[in-house]
Amino acid sequence: MTSGSMTERIKGLLNSQKGRDLMRFGRGQAAKPSTQQKLQQLMGRLTGGSGRRR
Repeated sequence: MTSGSMTERIKGLLNSQKGRDLMRFGRGQAAKPSTQQKLQQLMGRLTGGSGRRR
């Protein structure tokens, strides 16, 4: 599969009803405080810091 066809498939998904539903779900999950806390902890681990020690 070429990168052009992958790009087209992604664009097709994002423009479909299923893609819009997935985006809405993802935005809802990202807005939750518990999800934001988990992401902060992950970022701390990935950047060499600690999400637990402050």
